[in-house]
Amino acid sequence: MSTNARRATAGGAALLGAAWIAFAQPPLRAEEATDVAMGRELFDSIVPACSTCHALRATGAAGEVGPPLDELRPDAARVEKALRDGIGSMPSYRELLTDQQIRALALFVAQASAG
Repeated sequence: MSTNARRATAGGAALLGAAWIAFAQPPLRAEEATDVAMGRELFDSIVPACSTCHALRATGAAGEVGPPLDELRPDAARVEKALRDGIGSMPSYRELLTDQQIRALALFVAQASAG
């Protein structure tokens, strides 16, 4: 196989992979999209920031203390529980964030990590 053919095949596989990811997750409703945007902002702005400890490609975060979220791929319920109760060395955010903010941050992390 020629180099160009290999590149075309590899490029096609990458596009197919991207298409699968796009179809694997149902489209967000308007209120979910708003929550995801809020969650994205909270990921970097809460104190301590999630990005301080966790790596997440979608944000460029490279934290090395907590597990890399792209590998963990937690669903929103798992993230909500960790945010409310804390886990390991991660503190609880129950007193710092509203229920809506916790849900928004959990939804963002789940969406961004394909959890």
